[in-house]
Amino acid sequence: MPKETGEKLIVQNKKARHDYAIEDKYEAGLALTGTEVKSLREGRASLSEAFISIDRRGEMWLEGANIPEYLNGTWNNHAPKRKRKLLLHRLQITKLARGIEAKGYTIVPLSLYFKDGRVKAEIALARGKKEFDKRQALREEQDKREALRAMRYANMRH
Repeated sequence: MPKETGEKLIVQNKKARHDYAIEDKYEAGLALTGTEVKSLREGRASLSEAFISIDRRGEMWLEGANIPEYLNGTWNNHAPKRKRKLLLHRLQITKLARGIEAKGYTIVPLSLYFKDGRVKAEIALARGKKEFDKRQALREEQDKREALRAMRYANMRH
């Protein structure tokens, strides 16, 4: 079988982009079992309740991510919501650890994707948005959409 190349998106965490202001993005590998990878190849995953923690040993973990059991799996299947280790360089982990010490900052998973046949997680150092920030972002998005619609309508009339 030929080796995979390129990127293929599995799942995005749209709620994280809405609830947090993204500061820095990182790409992290994931330590997974075989049935987890097979389930991800079918596009079955959810990051809606996922969060990232750093333990005392300086290891990063993806927790709360739901990767359902592989349908054709046997007794060797995985637990859907188990902790999964994130693979990053030591310097990146220490930089992120220093970042979350600041008030209001956290690390959130943004997406899972395949890159050259390996599962990667896009994670970000993020600051929580206040309610008015969320409304402001929605308003700006809506204004942009209306402006595009008006320009399209004006172009059609000529």
